[in-house]
Amino acid sequence: MMFQLHKSLNQKINLPPEFGVELFLKREDEIHPFVSGNKYRKLKYNIEEAQKKGFKKLLTFGGAYSNHIAAVAYAGHMFGFETLGIIRGDELKDRIDDNATLSFAKNHGMQFEFVTREAYRTDKLINDYQDYYIIPEGGTNVLAVKGCEEILTEMDVDFNYICTSVGTGGTVSGLINCSQPSQQVLGFPALKGSFLQEDISKFVSKPNWKLITDYHFGGYAKINLELIRFINAFKEQQHIQLDPVYTGKMMFGIFDLIQKGYFPKGSRILAIHTGGLQGIEGMNNTLKQKNLPLIE
Repeated sequence: MMFQLHKSLNQKINLPPEFGVELFLKREDEIHPFVSGNKYRKLKYNIEEAQKKGFKKLLTFGGAYSNHIAAVAYAGHMFGFETLGIIRGDELKDRIDDNATLSFAKNHGMQFEFVTREAYRTDKLINDYQDYYIIPEGGTNVLAVKGCEEILTEMDVDFNYICTSVGTGGTVSGLINCSQPSQQVLGFPALKGSFLQEDISKFVSKPNWKLITDYHFGGYAKINLELIRFINAFKEQQHIQLDPVYTGKMMFGIFDLIQKGYFPKGSRILAIHTGGLQGIEGMNNTLKQKNLPLIE
């Protein structure tokens, strides 16, 4: 998959010197305006495989605010694929244009099938679409992990810790596979549940990783006033936008662990900005309804 990409740079985060550690953020969010961060990495080899096998259509799955849905729609538009999104929940079936993610995907050619949450969990959906190249929810499969193995470069070998947010486990698996034996990979799940440990173990063989499960804020797409304030303060102080579902929670967790002395003095920490910024508009609509401050 050949997009015109910007280079992913490591940006130093300003920390009080008394913390005794260095923190950098790898700006994967800046490599492409619409298929940014881990979504590009996950789709790269899947698109190549679909082309190689002669498929003309892509099928994938996700919720109404899914970064993955938006990215697949744009990638399909760029490379001449028809795209179909199986959307979890049917409450927006007649209000697509009210949702920023779905309207973006629609404007780039994606068709939708809205299914109930019960039907969404059944495998029989896949059997109805034999002429589609199927990409799993969140994009995670062997080819996605292969793409995520390209996130780290030779410039990153001197970091002691590699940190990433975790959704379906593909990104952290790729990072583990390409990490140095001396590095520890820390994953910050955005959702509750112990299933991720098993899912990640299917793709990796190295032992140098750990999931930090204390910063999901109640589960996927859950957010509170403390996290909103952190994201807004981070943007004001560091001039970097975080998303509320993934990178905001990860960075909140890293800052909390630094303050608690989790990382030994002299540690060099690299966090991965996995993108996801397109979801802010939808989150802000939800925050308005709850009378909470907006993500700026």
